[in-house]
Amino acid sequence: MTENNDGIKRIAVMTSGGDAPGMNAALRAVVRTALAYQLDVFGIHQAYYGLLHDRLERLGARDVGGIIQKGGTVLQTARLPEFSQVEVQKEALANLRKHEIDALVVIGGDGSLRGAHALHLLGMPVVGVPASIDNDIWGTNMAIGVDTAINTILDAIDKVRDTASSHQRTFLIETMGRDNGYLALMAGISGGAEVTLIPEHPVTLEEVQRRVQHAYVRGKSHAIIINAEGSGIKSEDIVHYLKDHNFGYDIRMTILGHVQRGGSPSGFDRLLATRLGHGAVECLVNGQTDVMVGLDGRRIRAVPIDDVINNERSANLQYYALIELLAR
Repeated sequence: MTENNDGIKRIAVMTSGGDAPGMNAALRAVVRTALAYQLDVFGIHQAYYGLLHDRLERLGARDVGGIIQKGGTVLQTARLPEFSQVEVQKEALANLRKHEIDALVVIGGDGSLRGAHALHLLGMPVVGVPASIDNDIWGTNMAIGVDTAINTILDAIDKVRDTASSHQRTFLIETMGRDNGYLALMAGISGGAEVTLIPEHPVTLEEVQRRVQHAYVRGKSHAIIINAEGSGIKSEDIVHYLKDHNFGYDIRMTILGHVQRGGSPSGFDRLLATRLGHGAVECLVNGQTDVMVGLDGRRIRAVPIDDVINNERSANLQYYALIELLAR
């Protein structure tokens, strides 16, 4: 039995925003840590939408059994843009009060954390847990789901390279990354790509063509282009341009899309999610609120949500230079 220092008796937890592999592992850790503190735990189905429509369910230890290996989220998730309205926030808060909820854990990305911060301003203690495959959340080295998504991309790169080498082709693989190129950048390094395109470092179609042509001139049997969806150049435009400027390779395109969100979480994501979920409850019972638990080196630390949502995290361009060096 663990001591509760802050007098909290009942907490709620939600998974919000885009789903990320490892959310279930975080949920499991939140529930079982809370039960160790003799707290009642309620799961909110479909995030803020479910909160607004009073979709809360009491959870026990067995309700989160057998989910640590599952992708997606058993609580499901939904987007609710109108939650930015104070009237909607107050209605959601009223549902929490109706169930006598003393504190809330929100597992999700930037928008989800903004919602948590809004509820804090209305008087509800909150702790956030970062979950976003884009790894675009300030205040943590890694967010839940990132490692699994990278491994999904690498699996695709490895399979595509086999056929690319066999047919002397260029393959363009489009990854997620509307505003942040982390996934593309890490996959480009780990997958040995010749060209990687990210939002933080715009390049021209001519530059893409030049780099791929140099790979052909150097005698490479194939070339791999990784394009983040928000790089500034559409994948279709790259394919058309390279086809119009024939240089030896045939070209094919693969858009991975939402397959990057799915799948069983990696060992790293399960461990990270478990530590963050546990840390979130620890924060609440120790009187901390309006914070997000994040990974800082090897330790879990709490950072103010206000800092998280008011700072931007972008890809490290030193990695970009490394890709160009190793692609020669």
